[in-house]
Amino acid sequence: MKAIARLMIFALTLAMAAPSMAADPIRIGSKTDTEGLLLGYVILLMLEKVGLPTESRIPLGSSKLVRSALLTGAIDIYPEYTGNAAFFFNQDSDPIWKSADAAYTRAKDLDATNKLVWLQPAPANNTWAIAVRADVAKEQNLSTLDDFGRWIAGGGKMKIAASSEFIESAGALPAFEKAYGFKISSDQVLVLSGGDTAATEQAAASGTSGVNAAMAYGTDGQLAALGLVVMRDTKNVQLVFEPAPLIRKEVLDAHPEIAGLLAPVFKSLTLETLQQLNARIAVDGEDARSVAKSYLTEKGFLQ
Repeated sequence: MKAIARLMIFALTLAMAAPSMAADPIRIGSKTDTEGLLLGYVILLMLEKVGLPTESRIPLGSSKLVRSALLTGAIDIYPEYTGNAAFFFNQDSDPIWKSADAAYTRAKDLDATNKLVWLQPAPANNTWAIAVRADVAKEQNLSTLDDFGRWIAGGGKMKIAASSEFIESAGALPAFEKAYGFKISSDQVLVLSGGDTAATEQAAASGTSGVNAAMAYGTDGQLAALGLVVMRDTKNVQLVFEPAPLIRKEVLDAHPEIAGLLAPVFKSLTLETLQQLNARIAVDGEDARSVAKSYLTEKGFLQ
């Protein structure tokens, strides 16, 4: 009888503990830029769809802050870019990061030591770029970074709006300067807080403080609407930056269905699709969560 009683107490204890464990929310974070918000809500809505408890930390902050939050367990999942792993692990000089498949595999292998898992990436390269106001590009005959470099080196009157990360990160503006033979001085830069290209591109379009160029990303939707032209990176300076959910292994082990749930969604997010969705937020002023929900519903991921 005593054995039976002990089993009953053990079973009761498990039953009481289970709801508490199940109630632990999965904390979703994101960066502050337009696409970060969009993809953060994509993840959040898909987890909510299957009844997983969630807690939104959207938006949370810069790349460094969000990455730190994941590593310390302050959040459980957020959308990251494969190319950023090159900088997390100081491997940005390795040409492997210029191959989409190889970059994803390397990022996945490296972060395994941190007990983090890279899930299915989107087939869209949201790499750093430089965009110039269309009237300036036409007047100066600029279409590539070769043209841009010659223009700046020849004393062209240019001022760029960018984040401090773009200005300082070895793989961003310094890499462009080295490859294309130009140097931008501090008085040719308008530094805007955060990494939101909607702000930098708007500054260029409106000529804020003399700005006529901007830090941009490959999937930005507002470029054409703002009358900006991306300078083609003919030397393939930039690494491949495909967005993918990055999740703590402990959470994925507890909810393995998350990988299969998010894989087809991210696989559907092509460059053109992300440009269109980003434009709805940055240009049309739609709410990021609403845009994410309408896309997921339209594609049949949500009912």
